[in-house]
Amino acid sequence: MAGGRCGPQLTALLAAWVAAVAATAGPEQAALPAEQSWVQPMTASNWTLVMEGEWMLKFYAPWCPSCQQTDSEWETFAKNGEMLQISVGKVDVIQEPGLSGRFFVTTLPAFFHAKDGIFRRYRGPGIFEDLQNYILEKKWQSVEPLTGWKSPASLTMSGMAGLFSISGKIWHLHNYFTVTLGIPAWCSYVFFVVATLVFGLFMGLVLVVISECFYVPLPRHLSERSEQNGRSEEAHRAEQLQDAEEEKDDSNEEENKDSLVDDEEEKEDLGDEDEAEEEEEEDNLAAGVDEERSEANDQGPPGEDSVTREEVEPEEAEEGVSEKPCPADTEVVEDSLRQRKSQHADKGL
Repeated sequence: MAGGRCGPQLTALLAAWVAAVAATAGPEQAALPAEQSWVQPMTASNWTLVMEGEWMLKFYAPWCPSCQQTDSEWETFAKNGEMLQISVGKVDVIQEPGLSGRFFVTTLPAFFHAKDGIFRRYRGPGIFEDLQNYILEKKWQSVEPLTGWKSPASLTMSGMAGLFSISGKIWHLHNYFTVTLGIPAWCSYVFFVVATLVFGLFMGLVLVVISECFYVPLPRHLSERSEQNGRSEEAHRAEQLQDAEEEKDDSNEEENKDSLVDDEEEKEDLGDEDEAEEEEEEDNLAAGVDEERSEANDQGPPGEDSVTREEVEPEEAEEGVSEKPCPADTEVVEDSLRQRKSQHADKGL
């Protein structure tokens, strides 16, 4: 009986002690504040906050080791944001692919500085001291800003953000098919290919319908006039082409004629030069013949003295007669002159 009564008492005492310990420990645990992050997460809905004031943004991914190494440094930098008068934010590229496309992030981690809507890329190591000096010494002023179509607020980068967001949704859908539903990967690829083709055909049909709605057909008489005008223009162009070809042909014929005339003139000049040379040769030959004849006449008729000489010296007289010009030589010269004249006449023809 005593043992049965002590059992319930002991359990009651143990329960009371546990309740007392819990009551004393509860207020102490409630008094301890939970650790709060000073880094503001940025999404597609609140990213426009960086257009005002001064900001530093970090693009990261949970699976990136380099991003994890800079988390503590980035948190320390954010705690000193009030002293530096700067706001610090972070963007998860897995959850926000549209923002990664808007800033055209290609490497992780990526850091950006924003001052009143003007963005610059920070390419430092991501250490607290370097980040602090970058803000205090205003090193960002020496960095070229992202202006024009490269600016995250531009229309082109807005389109890039839409493409990245669509690709992110497709990636999530692919993971849903392959991981959650257990569908093979090639079936998912086939589905996306077919969906792309169907979507392209649908968009083409929409464009055709829009063009038909806004296109106003011309009346028949206006269309006929336009056709006639087009035909007349084509005929005019053809006539111009024919005229140009005829002009080219005429110019070529004139050039050929001029070249022929020049060749004939050159031939005539050469013929005149040949005639002059032949005349000079004839004159020289005639002068030589005249000289020989004059020398023969100057010797005179043979007298008595010559007769006696011939009798005394018959050998010398025979040598003198052989030295006189023979009429056969003159005939040869005349024949050569005649042949040259005939050759010249043939060249002239």
